[in-house]
Amino acid sequence: MKQPLAVALLLIAACGGDDEADTDTGFADREVVTDYADAVVIATYDLLAERGVALEAACQTLADDPSDETLVAARDAWVATRVPWEQSEAFLFGPVSARGYDPAMDSWPVNRTDLEAVLASDDELNETYVAGLPETQKGFHTLEYLLWGVDSEKTAAELTERELEYVLGLAADLRTTTDLLATSWTDAVDGEQAYRDVFVTAGEEGNTTYPSLTAAAQEILVGMSGICDEVANGKIADPFDARDPDLVESQFSFNSLEDFSDDLRGVLNAYSGSFPAGGTSGRGVADLVAERDPALDERFRGEIEGAIEALGAIPSPFRDAIQDEANDAAIIAAQEAIRTVQDTIDGDLTLLVLE
Repeated sequence: MKQPLAVALLLIAACGGDDEADTDTGFADREVVTDYADAVVIATYDLLAERGVALEAACQTLADDPSDETLVAARDAWVATRVPWEQSEAFLFGPVSARGYDPAMDSWPVNRTDLEAVLASDDELNETYVAGLPETQKGFHTLEYLLWGVDSEKTAAELTERELEYVLGLAADLRTTTDLLATSWTDAVDGEQAYRDVFVTAGEEGNTTYPSLTAAAQEILVGMSGICDEVANGKIADPFDARDPDLVESQFSFNSLEDFSDDLRGVLNAYSGSFPAGGTSGRGVADLVAERDPALDERFRGEIEGAIEALGAIPSPFRDAIQDEANDAAIIAAQEAIRTVQDTIDGDLTLLVLE
């Protein structure tokens, strides 16, 4: 991820280990940091865990009674679980990265050759077995492939008993991982301190992860910037530049563009200090910006909405859109709109919030 000079200099100021560095910063709004943890991060992960339970239940119903109706219900549960997950990608720090929850749930592309080898084996495809599989053979996208098929037209009658066994193991593993992710922020997991306690005590004596409140604010901003970079220059650019649908995330479900839009909604959540899908809100970075520069707040919100609208102008499914040059202008416009959001985060927003 690119890091402008202004951000790099602020990082140095924020993360210095001595007391002088900690007090030599302009960000001192602990309420923003606390509400971000409670109303955004924890609320998002709680909904993710709740929907992980519902997804497992839907997959169990599908396995017990395979029909086109129960298959549609399992697919709907998968899509619903993607919403809080994608919106959480605006804060891919802490346990989600340190404990490997992100790659365990969301690695792609799917390794279809190895997936078929799993199905052809004699191993019992239970939760324990699935948990030990390589990341490209489990998680959201392996489950997606089994539920939709390569052409997104799979019927319940085409699901084999072996595939249904794999579906159950995958759903159980996802449910466990989403629960662990949520719990890691609120309770001790494997003897580690609850990450909420680490984050909201930024700047307090002994906090080596966040030696200043500025360091915590920097974490918020870097997370927002990072997902913009990933969407514009990874999730869109990689398959688009190569004209390769196999590189598209959520390609089997045709959910790619909604995933990308939820990534941008996650940026807005992180900025506003709220999580509409969970009904939570607090004091956010946006409140601080609006107090200091209302025009910047209005402009930034407009840029995020503009980026979401630009994504909506790309014909779905994205995996087909990238193969038709008639869509190039719309795809490039969406990338540029997302990059504009990132530039504002890295520039005006960072300078104002951390000044």
